[in-house]
Amino acid sequence: MHNFLFSRRSLLGTGSAALLLPGAAASAKPAHWRAFGEDVRNEMRWAWRNYREHAWGKDQIKPISGGNESFPLKNHHLGLSLIEALDTLWIMGLDEEFRDGVDWVKANLDFDVDGEVSVFETSIRLVGGLLSAHHCSGDKVLLAKAKDLADRLLPSFNASPLGIPHRYINLRTGALRGPVTNPAETGTFIPEFGYLSRHTGDDRFRAAAKRALVSMFERRSKIGLLADSIDCMTGEWKSRRATIGPPSDSYYEYLWDGWDRLGDRDCLRMYRACTAAILKHQSRRQGADLWFANVDFETGQPLDAEQDELGSFYGGLLAQGGERAAGVAHTRTWARVQARYGILPESIDSTDMRALSKTNDLRPELADAAFNHWLLDRREEWRHLVRDHYLAMRRWSRARYGYADLADVTTKTQSDHNPGYWWSEQMKYYYLIFADTPRVDYRKLYLSTEGNILRGARRR
Repeated sequence: MHNFLFSRRSLLGTGSAALLLPGAAASAKPAHWRAFGEDVRNEMRWAWRNYREHAWGKDQIKPISGGNESFPLKNHHLGLSLIEALDTLWIMGLDEEFRDGVDWVKANLDFDVDGEVSVFETSIRLVGGLLSAHHCSGDKVLLAKAKDLADRLLPSFNASPLGIPHRYINLRTGALRGPVTNPAETGTFIPEFGYLSRHTGDDRFRAAAKRALVSMFERRSKIGLLADSIDCMTGEWKSRRATIGPPSDSYYEYLWDGWDRLGDRDCLRMYRACTAAILKHQSRRQGADLWFANVDFETGQPLDAEQDELGSFYGGLLAQGGERAAGVAHTRTWARVQARYGILPESIDSTDMRALSKTNDLRPELADAAFNHWLLDRREEWRHLVRDHYLAMRRWSRARYGYADLADVTTKTQSDHNPGYWWSEQMKYYYLIFADTPRVDYRKLYLSTEGNILRGARRR
């Protein structure tokens, strides 16, 4: 049985026990934070060894039973968790593990599969994972694999007169499905596709991603908001709900990232316009709390009080884009929810923080937001917030063969699932904020919505 609590001696040193308590206000010296970073690294190595032994080359390990499951294809594995883990392993200096993963990709990864995938998920996870491993290593085979996959996704963009992709495509035949889509699945491509265009000289990828972003932006309402469901062939809205949460969240993130990663001023202009409309029509103060309501996209009238955990990323994005006060207030609001439950529920009622959905799929968004704040201002409160996030995960989600979702955050009941993004996202955020690793130039660092590093790696 694993001991979920750190020992004072091994992790933090005698006299630093207060740092073990989530919410503790005590300050920490750099060496103490680096000790947390080393613990994260050890946990990553432990989880990788279990994956290597029980689910090698499979998409996702089942952390309780030791089995496996496929994603995004129904009956075929593409090594999803392995690919998502690569740049995290490299950043942590787990070079043997990184080489093993790259060797598997070179020997086994083949996208000529008669099966249907999500265009959005495949791009941010597999294309992005391969590109980030290329950025870290310079290995041209990884770039070639990413290009092959992106080539198979492009027909989903080209089939629409608006340049907005269908949701699903068959990797071999190019058959399309799912014309009714949403902002996130329309606009979460430009950093990955832009990177691919820059490194291959083929501008088709960047151009397709940019066109989709613009097409969605041009269909915003008179008050500047986007609804969350649209027909990619006609441009007809299929809903009236504007939300910063799913399925719209990463659209706004990638407007900013198009500027941050590619220097695209159109993306900066669109980001500023969307942000101004969101702040004007969706922000709601409730005492010390700052929420962003789900509203009617044409009138701004609130629709409900639900807040999705995935929306907790937004405070960090606001701070990146220059709205630091609002961003800090929103992230601190979600920190209070974390303090209440230990681990964030999937959704809550913002009026009383009552859990509407009690599950948690090992979500990284709050840690992501805190890390983005820390990159900007280096306040210790963000390290404390991420520490609480990490300790809670380590205590309640660690299972026999890896880290598990929670079926109920109130009882801390686990479910037999470990999502591929766990390897790419929060383990990387934890390590980066604690370890001060020389493998990354923090001033130049760019991480995608999936946590993939596409700028700032320091190759040896």
